Amino acid sequence: MGKIISFLVRNIPRKYLIRFSFLFSRLIRVFYIGNNVECPVCEGHFKKFLPYGIRGRSNALCPKCLSLERHRLLWLFLKNKTNFFTENLKVLHVAPEQPVYKKFRKMKNLVYTTADLGSPIADIKLDIQNIPFDDNSFDVVICNHVLEHVKNDKKAMSEIFRILKKDGFALLQVPIDINKKKTFEDPTVTDPKERERLFWQKDHLRLYGLDYADILRNSGFTVAEEKYAQEIGKELVDRYSIFNNEVVYLCKKCC
Repeated sequence: MGKIISFLVRNIPRKYLIRFSFLFSRLIRVFYIGNNVECPVCEGHFKKFLPYGIRGRSNALCPKCLSLERHRLLWLFLKNKTNFFTENLKVLHVAPEQPVYKKFRKMKNLVYTTADLGSPIADIKLDIQNIPFDDNSFDVVICNHVLEHVKNDKKAMSEIFRILKKDGFALLQVPIDINKKKTFEDPTVTDPKERERLFWQKDHLRLYGLDYADILRNSGFTVAEEKYAQEIGKELVDRYSIFNNEVVYLCKKCC
């Protein structure tokens, strides 16, 4: 199963994966009935999660809602550590993820807008390097695993800071190599296999290192590096299958 999913991720354009992924979910979930793991997003219980990704991570993909480790962590953090589920908020979600965007849209406390360059499920088309909204427009911006694909990531960060309201927050998660002190990028590397080796995916433009929080701070944000997975304990980390060492970068606009 892992090889099949890896092949699909590698070879099918994202917009088609988005359109047909839930059909795949309906066909496969019956084989994963059980109670060893739980998805906090869809509240499904399974004997295990599916493998996923080019690197073949085991126990990663929810058979029902197709959440990954990062989506489950995002959901838990928003629910338990922020006012996202309780306050009236205006939200911009860049590159909306299928497991969560329908649930967010149904939340009556949110004025919820989705945006992407090419996603068929986004409300509007935009380039986050040039966001067509006024200053101080949104209480919350969610931009999860996007900046590694953006040519000028620092311009995108400054645009997100610009449209965020004072005292608003942004969640700007990216893949991070915890063994690298500095973010690495090299546009001269053009071979897809070499880019995959260096940047973890051939369409990634850089691989962020432990300096990521400082890069965000240089764009104006006040950044709290939240180790939320470690707060909830190993039992729930295993139950939800989230990464124990993943840091949530809670980016606030304080001025």
